[in-house]
Amino acid sequence: MGRRRNRKPLLQNIRIEKLAAEGKAIAKVEEKVLFVTNVIPGDVVDVQVTKKRKSYMEGNPVFFHEHSPLKKDAFCEHFGVCGGCKWQNLPYEEQLKFKQQEVIDNLERIGKVELPEVNDILASAKTEFYRNKLEYTFSSKRYLTNEEIASGEDLNRTPAVGFHVPRLFDKIVDINKCHLQPEPSNAIRLAIKKFAFANDLSFFDIRNHEGFLRTLIIRTASTGENMVIVTFYHEDVEKREALLNHLVEKFPEITSLMYVINEKANDTITDQDVILFKGRDHIFEQMEDLKFKIGPKSFYQTNSDQAYELYCKTREFAELTGDEVVYDLYTGTGTIANFVAKKAKQVIGIEYVPEAIEDAKVNSEINGIDNTKFFAGDMKKVLTKEFIELHGQPDTMIVDPPRAGMHADVVETILHAAPKRIVYVSCNSATQARDLAMMDESYKVTKVQAVDMFPHTHHVENIVQLEKR
Repeated sequence: MGRRRNRKPLLQNIRIEKLAAEGKAIAKVEEKVLFVTNVIPGDVVDVQVTKKRKSYMEGNPVFFHEHSPLKKDAFCEHFGVCGGCKWQNLPYEEQLKFKQQEVIDNLERIGKVELPEVNDILASAKTEFYRNKLEYTFSSKRYLTNEEIASGEDLNRTPAVGFHVPRLFDKIVDINKCHLQPEPSNAIRLAIKKFAFANDLSFFDIRNHEGFLRTLIIRTASTGENMVIVTFYHEDVEKREALLNHLVEKFPEITSLMYVINEKANDTITDQDVILFKGRDHIFEQMEDLKFKIGPKSFYQTNSDQAYELYCKTREFAELTGDEVVYDLYTGTGTIANFVAKKAKQVIGIEYVPEAIEDAKVNSEINGIDNTKFFAGDMKKVLTKEFIELHGQPDTMIVDPPRAGMHADVVETILHAAPKRIVYVSCNSATQARDLAMMDESYKVTKVQAVDMFPHTHHVENIVQLEKR
C-alpha cells in the first residue's frame, strides 16, 4: 500500500496558470497538464496528486506559498467544504471573463465554426441569494473535515442538515447559513433542525437505512410564495404532524406545505406521491404579464431574475414578427414557448417528460394563450418528417436541450425541417459546439450571447442564433 501511495507525488511550488472546466484550475508540470481544485490563477501551491495518467494529473492543494493577487475573501463560512460556490475567492468580473472565454474557446475549438463578434456576457444582477430552489439532506452524523480529524480533539458527530460533500454520497456538511437562496430558506431549515433536536426526531442514516427525517426541498418565488416539501423515511403520524404543524405556526409565509414518505434506497421523489398538508399544491412565478404554475416536481430555472434575461435574449434572437410557426424543442414546462407565443402565429412544444407537458398546457391556459400545442415523447421519435408535415413547416426553431446536447437523429430532422432561423440555448457550450458543427454546412452562426445564471460556479448558459445559409 505504501508504494502505491508514493506513485502519487507531492508537487511543490506549483504556479496555477488559468481556470479550466468544471471549476478546476490548470498548471503545467513536466509537459503534463495538472488539474487542481480550490485554487485560482496566480496561486503558488504544493499539490498532492490524487490521480496520475499519461497526459494529465489531478490533485488538491495542501500548502499555499503565495496567494493570487486576484484572491478575495469568501463570504460564506462553508466555502471550500460544501462544494458549492467554488469561485467565491475570485472577483465576479474575473469569473465572467473566464465564462465568456470558455464559450468562445468551445465554439471555435470543438465546433470549428466561424463566429461573429461575440456579445459581452450578461452578468447576474444578484450574486448572492439568487436561487429559487434548494434541496437539503438530513444525516445522522455530520461530515468532519480533514482539519477537524487531524486536530485529535474529541469531536461531536451531531446530526446534520445540509449538502452532500462532492463525490461522497453519504457525507453531509451541516449548513449554518447558505448564501444561495433568500429567506425564509435558512430560517425554515434551522427551525426544523431545532425542533427535531428538541423532540427527538431522528435524522436519516444513508448507510444503514434508518432514521426519520430524510430530505427537505424549499422553493421561493418572486411572487412571495413559498413551497416546502419534507421527506420522511417512514410514516409516524404523531411526529410528522407535530413537525409540520410547527412549520405552519412559525412560518405563515409558507403557501404550500407538502410531505413525502420515501422508503426507497435513493432520495429522488420524482416517482413518489407528494402529499399536501397545508395550503396549495403549487406556487406561482411571475415573468412580465405571465404567470407560471410550479408544482412539487415541476422544473423551473433556478435563478428567476436571470431566467427572465435569458428568455428575453432568446426571444430577441428569434426575431419574431407574429407570422411564424415556431417549434420549441425540449420545451420543459413550456416557459420559453409561452414567453414567445404572443409574438408568433403558432408555437409547437415537444418534451420527453409527460408531467412537464401537462404543466406547459396549464401555463398556456392560465395565461389565456391559445396558439400553443404541446407533445410529450422521445424527441427523436416525436420530431419526425410526418410530424412536421402534420403540424406545419417551422419558420423558427428554439432548442434548449439537456447538458448532453442533441441526438444526431434530432439534428438530422432539424436540417430536414430547414427553418429559416434556429435559436440554440445551452447549459453546456461544449456539446452545443459539437451540434453546431453538425449544422455548419446548412447554418451560419450569426449571434452569440453567454448568460451567467450561477455566480460563483463554473456553469454558464449560452445562446446562439443560426441563420440558414
